[in-house]
Amino acid sequence: MVGSEVYSIEVKKTEVIHEAFRRAIDPEIRYDLGVQILSSSPPLLPSQSQPITHPLPPLQLGLRIKETKEVYEGEVTELTPTESENPLSGYGKTVSHVVVGLKTVKGTKQLRLDPTIYEAMLKEKIVVGDVVYVECSTGAVKRVGRSDAYASSYDLEAETYVPLPKGEVRKRKELVQDVTLGDLDAANARPQGGQDIMSVMGSLVKSGRTEVTDKLRKEVNKVVGRYVEQGVAEVVPGVVFIDEVHMLDIECFTYLNALLESSMAPTVIFATNRGNSLIRGTTDIVSAHGIPVDLLDRCMIVKTESYTTEQVAKVLQLRANVEGLKLGPGVLERLAREGEKSSLRYALQLLTPASILAQLAGRTQIEVEDVGEMGELFLDAKTSAASIKEAGFEL
Repeated sequence: MVGSEVYSIEVKKTEVIHEAFRRAIDPEIRYDLGVQILSSSPPLLPSQSQPITHPLPPLQLGLRIKETKEVYEGEVTELTPTESENPLSGYGKTVSHVVVGLKTVKGTKQLRLDPTIYEAMLKEKIVVGDVVYVECSTGAVKRVGRSDAYASSYDLEAETYVPLPKGEVRKRKELVQDVTLGDLDAANARPQGGQDIMSVMGSLVKSGRTEVTDKLRKEVNKVVGRYVEQGVAEVVPGVVFIDEVHMLDIECFTYLNALLESSMAPTVIFATNRGNSLIRGTTDIVSAHGIPVDLLDRCMIVKTESYTTEQVAKVLQLRANVEGLKLGPGVLERLAREGEKSSLRYALQLLTPASILAQLAGRTQIEVEDVGEMGELFLDAKTSAASIKEAGFEL
């Protein structure tokens, strides 16, 4: 996250920070078929009898649920919907059932499935040749990928190829689903409709943000902590990266101190380009990097060094190659000196206007005089600040 993100009109600043912390915590919970996680209402954690059919992206860690289920799995060899007269009206037809053929290494099987499962297959964009599995208990359909038998059909395509499943078509399969603690907090803060996990997950996509109370978070923590003690769960802290941390104010820093005291706190990385600066929200407290001293004492500060002229030149050359710009003799050296004197960002920003000036002059490459003229038109931050100070204005 970026420090300026906390200034929202929808929720409090501290709520944004706490939500980021909750989304970075990964309690891995393992349980087998038939074990009920919770019987509370609404459910704080998903149960075995309430499957998640829409997992979150794997990069967004959270509650990892491993469960063993009866499924039909295989490569789709046939997908034939059967239509019949619509019983509700005399016009048009409706799908009465769908015939699906599945193939594995051991054999094949033809299934006669409900039309709602066919609708789910259409949403997953399943076609003949895809490897899929269908849960026996819920009818949930999941596309695993394209069978590797079709890998040579095209020279280049964005497709995931998987081998033909082993064993019988009907089997017991371990399924893994991920939900973050932050999403569980949000779902329980605004439950919609039913109390099954699908209703909880459906509420996550609804618009608007709802503040989560500390009481609810403590209840979720209590449940997770209980299963950690029982040995069925393991809390794996994630990482929260806060860029431009100097944009946070004293209230946010105070709240961060409290969050870091938690046993479930993730690893926090602060990034800032400030030296000694005034802490936002105060009028007279100046601290290194714009971070209060009590929080700074908790940090391990990574030492960084300025770019050398050679390093600046390499970055500039890479950027010129990416943008397709040709640099004349001495241009790279001139830009590298500008970057070392002011900043690398300023040197990079001079490339585009210098190339436009060269095009207006009818040249195909940037010359030293183009860089010099752009340097006179556009000042870097240090030169601009020095000019204002010399003019007698207060910075």
